[in-house]
Amino acid sequence: MPNAIKDITTRDEETFAYIFEQNVSITLKDESGIVRTNVYRPKTSEPVPVIVTYGPYGKDIPYKDFHPQSFSEVNQEQKSEHSAWETPEPSYWTAKGYAVVRADERGTGQSVGKLDTMSRGTSEAFFDVVEWAAEQAWSNGKVGLLGISYYAGSQWRVAARQPKGLACIIPWEGMSDYYRDRCRHGGILSNKFIKFWWDRQVVSNQYGLGGRAARNWGPDTIEGDLDEEELVKNRQDQNIDNVENHFRDDLYYASKEYSMSDIQVPLLSVANWGGILLHLRGNVEGFTHAGSELKYLRFVTGRHDLPFYYKEEVELQRSFLDAFLKGDDRAGWSTGKAPKVDIVLRKGDVGFNNAEAEKQYQRRVEHEWPIARTQYTKFYLTSKKELLTHAPTERPVKISYQALGNLDNPQLVQFTTPAFEKETEITGHIVAHLNVSVSANPGAPTPQDLDIFVTLRHISPKGNEVQYTGTAGDPVPLCKGWLRVSMRQVNKEHPKNRAWLPHRDYYSTDKRPVIPGEVYPVDVEIWPTNVVVEKGGKIVLEISSGDTQGSGMFQHNSPIDRSEERFQGQNHIHFGLGENYVTLPIIP
Repeated sequence: MPNAIKDITTRDEETFAYIFEQNVSITLKDESGIVRTNVYRPKTSEPVPVIVTYGPYGKDIPYKDFHPQSFSEVNQEQKSEHSAWETPEPSYWTAKGYAVVRADERGTGQSVGKLDTMSRGTSEAFFDVVEWAAEQAWSNGKVGLLGISYYAGSQWRVAARQPKGLACIIPWEGMSDYYRDRCRHGGILSNKFIKFWWDRQVVSNQYGLGGRAARNWGPDTIEGDLDEEELVKNRQDQNIDNVENHFRDDLYYASKEYSMSDIQVPLLSVANWGGILLHLRGNVEGFTHAGSELKYLRFVTGRHDLPFYYKEEVELQRSFLDAFLKGDDRAGWSTGKAPKVDIVLRKGDVGFNNAEAEKQYQRRVEHEWPIARTQYTKFYLTSKKELLTHAPTERPVKISYQALGNLDNPQLVQFTTPAFEKETEITGHIVAHLNVSVSANPGAPTPQDLDIFVTLRHISPKGNEVQYTGTAGDPVPLCKGWLRVSMRQVNKEHPKNRAWLPHRDYYSTDKRPVIPGEVYPVDVEIWPTNVVVEKGGKIVLEISSGDTQGSGMFQHNSPIDRSEERFQGQNHIHFGLGENYVTLPIIP
């Protein structure tokens, strides 16, 4: 950095019910920068356990400024002037005997270095922060990780590095697979959210960016501003990188990989059924593949920002952390007696973005995931747009729809079950097996690829679609799935390949041609879901060529990744040349 480094840590023991130290510096072991943290700790001489968060959103940006509407709805007990977006509330946790260390990720806020979110380098910096927290005189040597979204996704990666002192993690709605969960759904670039997220929440807080205080976006950088050339040089832009890189063996994506089996600490993975385009899959798969002897999976509903602060959920967090950081196990977490899997059952039409209404949902505990008694049941698509439990006999025929659909101009076909004759629970992983092809439009270029977008919808006995609470409070359907047909190759020998979840490596060597007129049988992974379909209700399987209702800000509409030159044409689903079906996980 061209500006001289300053050290102006401040300490306040009088103003608050806890000791507040601002801008405590941690020099990274690889000399790639300095991570600055805020430390909030009880006024006691006894060492205490530590909760650490590390992320790019600004340790000094008040929650009330970062997202005023959300802050106004947060549980009052979890609000203070030190509240920050998606992180534990210091006044609550210090009162419960914990120190809270909130770090600005390297290259953001007050932390010196290159801004390279979700990278190997920034994960190594997080490792240093965890070990530093465990070594402080006021620490009892035990560190727990707790946070939402980015502050959850980063937990998987640093836990796999096994830093000394790390005792447990609670990744609350956080992706565990950068490529599959976030950037390229089924090989298709999820560009719109990446741009929104990067522009609003990350680059706006880059170390050295001028005018932050004037914009009410936290204090300006201690060392002063950097010019635009220096800022550009000191950041890795996700908008650019995710467009330019397509495959998991590209260095950009490969550098972010890790082995989930290396995670050995106790973990509580919290997934939200409504997170159908960002975090849900990562929490389920992270739980499934973590090497931890003690691991737990909990499902919630509601917006991604609020349930973390619900009174009952905070008490659950504290119970888990107390067990592994204080040795006070009230629920059997450390002995494996706590419920392994805790599911919330979505029954009825209670509306969306209504926390009080969603309290009607019941909970049930299970011993494993997926649920062992699951009956994987095929519902066959017919040329009459039905979903039937018996395979139809059909002559060769196809249903067609235009390629390159989008939210403004959806191009889709829907298949509907008969009314269910009895109440039926669907909980688990879903796969759609389809026979598809593409053809050119008259006078247009020859298409070279085909994108498949799949949505599962729930129709109530009254004939209305039941909408659920999405990540941002928007109405969403049950679940979605995607596949770029050129990336259809399944690695059946991979240990993660399962009948209910086909495993794709997404390597550059897996790319296969898509030729007009050729029919390709493909398996589309659809993200897991839960619904209790009441007697008289129906399920709709929607197949489209682009985003449809429920996609919200998580759209796949890059004109580069989904260019007219490669994708325009007619998409087709073929009958009579092979079975088309969706496998639903029915719970008896």
